[in-house]
Order: sequence, then structure tokens, then C-alpha cells
Amino acid sequence: MDISRIDLNLLVSLDVLLRERNVTKAATHVGITQPAMSNSLRRLRELFGDPLLVRTSEGMTATERAQELQPLVRSILADIEQAVQEKTPFSALESQRVFRIMASDYAESCLMPRVLRRIRQEAPHVTLDVLTPSDVSFLDVEQGRLDMAINRFDTLPQSFHQRTLWTEHFACLMNARNPILEKPFTLDTYLDASHIWVSKTGFGVGVGVNPKDVQRLGWVDEAVSRLGRKRRISVFTRHYQSAMLLAEQHDLIATLPSKAAWLQKDNANLVVKVPPFEIPPFELKMAWSPLLQHNSDHQWLRRLITDVAEEVDEEFAPFGARFESGDIPDVGSL
Repeated sequence: MDISRIDLNLLVSLDVLLRERNVTKAATHVGITQPAMSNSLRRLRELFGDPLLVRTSEGMTATERAQELQPLVRSILADIEQAVQEKTPFSALESQRVFRIMASDYAESCLMPRVLRRIRQEAPHVTLDVLTPSDVSFLDVEQGRLDMAINRFDTLPQSFHQRTLWTEHFACLMNARNPILEKPFTLDTYLDASHIWVSKTGFGVGVGVNPKDVQRLGWVDEAVSRLGRKRRISVFTRHYQSAMLLAEQHDLIATLPSKAAWLQKDNANLVVKVPPFEIPPFELKMAWSPLLQHNSDHQWLRRLITDVAEEVDEEFAPFGARFESGDIPDVGSL
């Protein structure tokens, strides 16, 4: 195929068509008429020898060939946009930019206060807009409407750039007068207690939890299930700050990331214990659109977040070392 004969505008149309899965919406996004977009789709089908989008009961559905093409086309267009983009260095002291960051409640508690402190020091006129996972979608990230997504992700679209900020383990947080502390902290005593469930990862609007659906309850309950056991959950929350407050009640246990437990290091009412069973660790990651990869403003933001995450991880290290060795004192005595 002679590439010089290919109209690059067709790739723009293909990119939008595969995102919108709707000819009319794609036409509106690009600023052309619906017949013109239909003509572009016809030419694309001829170019690739594939229908690309087919009508089903759920609307327009991408073919296997189209799914293969989507990240390639997105990458090509990102490179073209970078090639023609005017280079303007980012001035942190003068910038009045708004950075929009999606952060899970866990990341917002453990990372974002320090990120904001650094931004206020280095870029005093920059505004930070922190959104929750329910506020955004992967499409918002891909199209660059969101600068950064910080969370623990099971999967990410192939086109996204990503970086691991730290690896995290789990801890059990409870009242210093919790009755189970009168016995050795074993799996049996752990399961005899009442528990606080806390989780809200990924994107999209949250829904109610079915306590019987272990596979949807998350890593802690899956780990317990692998042992043939089950927790007695008394309260479900989507907020780590709420879970830490609820853990002060005398008979509840919150099993949550160890850096979240570390936030309570000055609370003499609480103790933290190593879970009496293995829970797989997870990675906190930041992810961003290929459209922003070469943007100087965004490069500054990525460096700042990475530096702050390294500082948090380094400060946490002494507590983390005790946690990994199983030698955890009361949180209030740290």
C-alpha cells in the first residue's frame, strides 16, 4: 500500500468513530456532517478491508480488526500532535493552570495532601481539582480531559502511559481495647471479630454490595475465601477515612492498606496488627493519556507526584519494615 495516497484525516475519523461508536456523535465531535462521517467510514472499510464497526443490539460494535487498530491509531495521532505542537516551556511560578487528578480515597488520604503542599510551594497559582473514580471514565483519561488517574488498577487500556508509585501491603487497625486483643491474634480470633469493609477502586458509579458475593468483595475477602473461611462484615464503606474512624469502636477491625493505617500513628486509641493470613500486595499507579506524554506542564506534574511518592515511601519505610517483619507495636507508640 502506498502510504502517500492515504488521507490522514481518515485516521482522525477512525479514532473518533472507535471512541464514540456512533456516526452522528463522531461527526459532531470532528465538526463535520453526518453524511460526511458516513462517507469516511465507507472509505475506511475499503482501506482496511474490514467493516470496523457493525450494528448489534447494543449499538455499533468494533470488530476484532478495529480493536487491534485503536491503540495504534491513537499512538500515531499522538505522535503527529506532538510533532506540530508549539514548544512552550512550563513556568511553575507563573502558571495558572488547572490540573485535574482522579484519586481514589486511599490515594487522596495518603498522597494528595503532600502533593498539594509541594504544588503550593513550587506553583502557587496552580489550581488542583481532585475527582473521585465515580466522576470520570477511561475515555476522559484517554482524551486528555483528565490529567492523571491515581489508583490501584486491575487493568488499564493499552494506549495509557503508567508508572508505579509504590507497592502496598495490608494492616489490621482496631481499638486498643478490642476484646480480641486479650487472645493471640490468629485467623480464628480475626474471624471471630466484626469487620469493616472498605473499597472503591476503578471507574464508574458505585453500587450496593452483596455480602454473599465474595468475588466482588475484593482482595481481603478473596484471601480469606481461599482458606475456606469468611469474614463477618458489620459495615461497608467506600472511604478509608471513615474506616479509620469506625475502627475506634471497641469491637471492629478495619483491614486496610498499611500506609492508611500509618496515618493514625499519633492516635493512642488504636493499634495495628499484621493480618494473620496472607493478602497479596498491590501497586498504587498513576496513569495518563498518550496525548499528554510530551506536554511540558504534564511532565512537571508527573515529576512532582513521583518525587512526593518517593518521599512518602521513604518516610514510611521504618514502619513498613516492622510491618513486613511482623513486629508491629501499637500505632499510638510510634
